[in-house]
Amino acid sequence: MRSRRLLILGLLCVPLAACGGGGTAPAAPPSPAAPPAAGETVRASGTFAAPPPGVAVTYDQTLVPVGSTAVVDATEGDGRTTVTMNVTGLEPNRRYGAHAHAKPCGATGADAGPHFQFTPDPVQPSVDPAYANPQNEIWLDFTTDAQGAATATSTVNWEFPEDRRAESVVIHTMPTSMEPGKAGTAGDRAGCITVGF
Repeated sequence: MRSRRLLILGLLCVPLAACGGGGTAPAAPPSPAAPPAAGETVRASGTFAAPPPGVAVTYDQTLVPVGSTAVVDATEGDGRTTVTMNVTGLEPNRRYGAHAHAKPCGATGADAGPHFQFTPDPVQPSVDPAYANPQNEIWLDFTTDAQGAATATSTVNWEFPEDRRAESVVIHTMPTSMEPGKAGTAGDRAGCITVGF
């Protein structure tokens, strides 16, 4: 009986030591986040700061000022995905493009990779409206109010594949084009928020 108690106590102490509970073991690298359960809402929120990257990064401090904020909520279930983004403190009365991207935010806008596409375009960069469209991608274009705030929502009729998920939302300097040869383009990358879709 005593050996079982010691074993249980030993197992209970392992996580504490790994989390800095007085032990000297080095911190383990973060494990990849598990996909959310059906119907569970994932939330990412951040205050934009200049690189190096954090949760929310600005690449254009005029359009996405340091100190502005973003909150992204994403819910999957019943074959659909709904994403809502709320922003505050951006340039007032301005139209922006915004999309879910394939990789997390980084030191440069390019680090977030291309738009996440449910059915990937075999030709990259993707500017074919058959692939670069708001049914195959998550588009969150918005127009800020006089205080620089806005809300955008996108619902698509698919859920993320288990082996491939978006990892960020990028705010672009212009509204998204739907024109052939330019479809999905929205100017430079002004800011980015990493989201655990």
